[in-house]
Amino acid sequence: MSKTEIDQLTAEFFGAFDNRDGRRADVARIRRLMLPQGVIVCAAPTFTVYSVEEFVEPRERLLNDGRLVGFAEWETSERTEIVGGIATRTGEYRKSGTLDGRPYGGGGTKTFQFVRTPEGWRIAAFSWHDEA
Repeated sequence: MSKTEIDQLTAEFFGAFDNRDGRRADVARIRRLMLPQGVIVCAAPTFTVYSVEEFVEPRERLLNDGRLVGFAEWETSERTEIVGGIATRTGEYRKSGTLDGRPYGGGGTKTFQFVRTPEGWRIAAFSWHDEA
C-alpha cells in the first residue's frame, strides 16, 4: 500500500502545476503535500534553496497570471525505496508549455524524501536538476 500511496502523492505533486485547457494551476496544494518545514532545492541551472512558501508563491503567480500557459510536468521514470516510515524516490520528468508566447519545455531529475506522518505520507524535501 505504501508504494501506491507514494505514487499517488507524487502524481498529485506533478498535477499541482498543470494549467492546460484553461484550468487554474493548484500550486497551493504543495503546502498540504509537504511538511510545513520542508526543504526544496534547485541544483541546476541555478543552485537555490527554498522554503515551502518561497517555492509556492512565485509559481502560483507564473502559472496563473497568463505568462506560462498550457503547462504540465510529468514523471517519465522512477525508482522508489521504502524503509519503514521513510521513502526516497528519484525520477526523470518532462515539462512543456508556452512561456510569454514561446514554446517552453525540457526535463530533468527530481528526488523526493517522504515520511509517514499520522496523517499519511508527506514530502519532507525534494530537489531537482534541470537538463541544460
